[in-house]
Amino acid sequence: MPHFVDRVTLHAAGGNGGHGVASVRREKFKPLGGPDGGDGGNGGSVILEVDPNVTTLLTYHRSPHQRASNGTQGMGDFRQGRNGKDIILPVPDGTVVKDTSGELLADLTGAGTRFIVAQGGRGGLGNAALASKARKAPGFALLGEPGEERDVVLELKSVADVALVGYPSAGKSSMIAAMSAARPKIADYPFTTLIPNLGVVQAGDTRYTIADVPGLIPGAAQGKGLGLDFLRHIERCAVIVHILDTATYEADRDPLSDLRTIEAELAAYEGDLGEVDGYIPLMERPRVIVLNKIDVPDGRELAEFMQEELTEFGWPIHMVSAVSHEGLKELSFTLARMVEEHRASLPAVERTRQIIRPKAVGSRQEITVTRYEQDGEPLFQVRGEKPERWVKQTDFTNDEAIGYLADRLAAAGVEDELMKAGAVAGDAVVIGDIESGVLFDFEPTLSTGPELLGQRGSDLRIDQSARPTRKARKERYHDAMDAKAAARDELWTERSAGVWTDPSDS
Repeated sequence: MPHFVDRVTLHAAGGNGGHGVASVRREKFKPLGGPDGGDGGNGGSVILEVDPNVTTLLTYHRSPHQRASNGTQGMGDFRQGRNGKDIILPVPDGTVVKDTSGELLADLTGAGTRFIVAQGGRGGLGNAALASKARKAPGFALLGEPGEERDVVLELKSVADVALVGYPSAGKSSMIAAMSAARPKIADYPFTTLIPNLGVVQAGDTRYTIADVPGLIPGAAQGKGLGLDFLRHIERCAVIVHILDTATYEADRDPLSDLRTIEAELAAYEGDLGEVDGYIPLMERPRVIVLNKIDVPDGRELAEFMQEELTEFGWPIHMVSAVSHEGLKELSFTLARMVEEHRASLPAVERTRQIIRPKAVGSRQEITVTRYEQDGEPLFQVRGEKPERWVKQTDFTNDEAIGYLADRLAAAGVEDELMKAGAVAGDAVVIGDIESGVLFDFEPTLSTGPELLGQRGSDLRIDQSARPTRKARKERYHDAMDAKAAARDELWTERSAGVWTDPSDS
């Protein structure tokens, strides 16, 4: 049996970027052909896309974890890694995306509308892309960036022109069944409708959709009953229709008190679409009052009696019967006229022009340095998009890659910001989160330049080993041989001079 799910938590993870590769071109008669390492492929992204054929979020209720594929590693001979495939997740029209704190991230309406939930990581550069005049044959490559991981909440707000609200068993589902081809479950007990029902109505040349909101009772806006779960489905509607039961068996209820109760619940409900352009608050939407069940003699009598009192609200009033279909035609055309007026008042949809505002060249405003005290020792935290990304791209098993990271941080002004914050040599510096970031010892004396670059895969600023060259070892060997020959000659000279003569032999 199909289920209706209108709220899920999605755990999305983009694919990791592939690593770049460090490779040197080798051909016959070309022993040092230069670097030819290719870049790694980009990781796939997790993307939400509105699909008109999807009506529920049930798929992601059953499979809440979605992960895109990773990019592959680069190869030699300038071969690039393969990009990971994006995951396109179809969602119903009217899906709202929030973060776990409730902040609105996207309002997905219209077929084909997309939103990137988790961006895939970028592939690392190979040593061919890192070559420069100062570093002609890099012995390292950049690592691929990890994909973004994020938890989001998906909520479905039905895209309906007309919303039917009222007490349980007021006849909302019967009204939809009588006015459209929808066939919801109908019974004579409260909370029969557990999910919103949608129907399409044709009135002349106008076609519009209607939806009911189940479970509205006093306190629904505070979570009582089912109202809080389904009030979100009327946030997009153009017209609100109050279905009032004129044949209720409860002695303490009448159409006027029911109307005031439901209006109080609508006023108490705080939607989250107020940040969307063109959103109209619920209390400013046009209303229609429908007195239902006039096919019952007592119901018709009560409807005629209450009609005069309900005129104080200033809204159109219709007396109908969902069973005998009396008055439904007039109601249908009234709703069609109000929907057309709403559609005519909407601004013309224009294609949004994408404006790209690049940051100023050399800007360091995105880099921040904060001083903390940890176990009585100073700790400086560096935050910024670039420094944190560069750290993720660095292979810390390669000294030359670490030196390249030092060059990038110095050029970005991180060292200057640390000095302004009061950091001195030997202080602890963490780039990223304090718990999971990369920890360094601050060394402001590190300098840069091609004269400090050693063999591939090493950096003289880090590896200070005093390994002698071949020439120095040769000179040291000759010096030792010369010293040995000199000592031998001295011994023969002393022996010839009789220094070692034994007096007993004379």
